[in-house]
Amino acid sequence: MNLQALDASLQEIVKKRMALQKIDYNNPKYDEIEEALHDAEDTFQDEYGDYLEERLQEVHDEYCPDTDVLHPIAYIAKNYIVSANNEYSVATNEGVYVEADNYPNKDTKLAILPNPLRVVLNIDKDNQKLVWTTG
Repeated sequence: MNLQALDASLQEIVKKRMALQKIDYNNPKYDEIEEALHDAEDTFQDEYGDYLEERLQEVHDEYCPDTDVLHPIAYIAKNYIVSANNEYSVATNEGVYVEADNYPNKDTKLAILPNPLRVVLNIDKDNQKLVWTTG
């Protein structure tokens, strides 16, 4: 698996999502960006879906075995924070809801982040845990 290409593809999707959020639906570029985003997501799923689903299954098995694994696209957050040196982070309210065994009564969520490619478990409004990474 070419993890650098996977990470670059994820960054492309994130950038398109962020660009789409910055413009109004009535903007003439909206449809063009939205279509490019869907194409990028389809390509991402086709090329990297199986690999990521296996990694996500490992995460689910360890942290949230009672929650079904979704397509990797679902774990891509809606909003990312990008630092000046291109490091990505997400707020603790981002991700897909999961039932984490070690955190009962918490609104836990899983999210995929790029650069480096990783999965975080958002435990509550103040806590986030790295649960998988490529490096």
